[in-house]
Amino acid sequence: MATLELQKVTKQFGKTTALQDVSISVHDGEFLVLLGPTGAGKTTALRCVAGLERLTRGDVLLDGAPQGIIPPALRDVVMVFQSYALYPRKTVYQNMAFPLEARHMPAKQQDVLIREVAHKLRIDAYLDRKPAQLSGGQQQRVALGRAMVRNPRVYLMDEPLTNLDFQLRVEMRSELKRLQRELRGTFFYVTNDQVEAMSLADRIAVLNKGVLQQLDTPEKVYQEPKNLFVANFIGNPRMNFIDCTYDKAARQLVTTQENWRISTTDAQRVVLDRHASQKLILGIRAEDIMLETLGGTEQHACEVYVVEPLGDRLLVDVRVGEIRLRVKMPPTFETKPGDRLGLSLHAEGLHFFAPDTEQRIV
Repeated sequence: MATLELQKVTKQFGKTTALQDVSISVHDGEFLVLLGPTGAGKTTALRCVAGLERLTRGDVLLDGAPQGIIPPALRDVVMVFQSYALYPRKTVYQNMAFPLEARHMPAKQQDVLIREVAHKLRIDAYLDRKPAQLSGGQQQRVALGRAMVRNPRVYLMDEPLTNLDFQLRVEMRSELKRLQRELRGTFFYVTNDQVEAMSLADRIAVLNKGVLQQLDTPEKVYQEPKNLFVANFIGNPRMNFIDCTYDKAARQLVTTQENWRISTTDAQRVVLDRHASQKLILGIRAEDIMLETLGGTEQHACEVYVVEPLGDRLLVDVRVGEIRLRVKMPPTFETKPGDRLGLSLHAEGLHFFAPDTEQRIV
């Protein structure tokens, strides 16, 4: 396998900047996921690595070797597309053989390799079928098998699971993770599905409007988002945000609406003392909010607005005056719209952001 590096990659289409000084290193044998909303520049980044787009500035390196002047066919990377891109008139076997024939590999060697890869992907029973006779999951396996037989230095994957139904996507996520470990391959994977990214990635690169927002482990991206965009984009349900200021004398946060006072930890106060009386944005995830019978000293009264039972959890929308929050509770928690409950926050789960820069305050 190989290491892949994007060095200050910029790509412009006329006056539109699709990528702006993006620098990402994918380690040898790493599963790195490029995550972002539609239009973030994710597919453009893959196409730049594959050589399908000419860079405006910057460079792409494989094992330290610049790839800028190397044609796509000679880069020894392979791209798995969202649409599978299989040849409809060829069988599964012929589809997988196509890149090997282009390299003039002997037929016997091709046969051994194709059957070995097909067995790993559990499609060896379908080698004589054509793509139209396969399910979406089977077609995706064929597209992956066509890439695997080439034994490339880097696998580039452009939202390969998007066209599958929910159950199949879950199964294929597990299969991809298993295959990547078996192959010890370097995977550069693009998706707009944050659950997919969190479950697959060794590290996640979050991209928005062509700008890299954060590059970190899934745990760090979730627990320590670097800015408001990452905090809002990662997590289901999304993080709750409240405008507030910090009262240094009382050592409490005070919400702009409702004058709600929120306690902080000693470690947080060390940070917040530098921002006394300044406007802040408080972020807290749904699992760091607790609902219970009204009456505790650290509670604030709230009214239940909407209840969403999801089987393994209960999502409850509550209102503290004009402030609306989404709370994640156990499925056994009993409540209904209109109930008055006590709401408390886990102080260790508080996040702070500067309204002007939208950066995390640490």
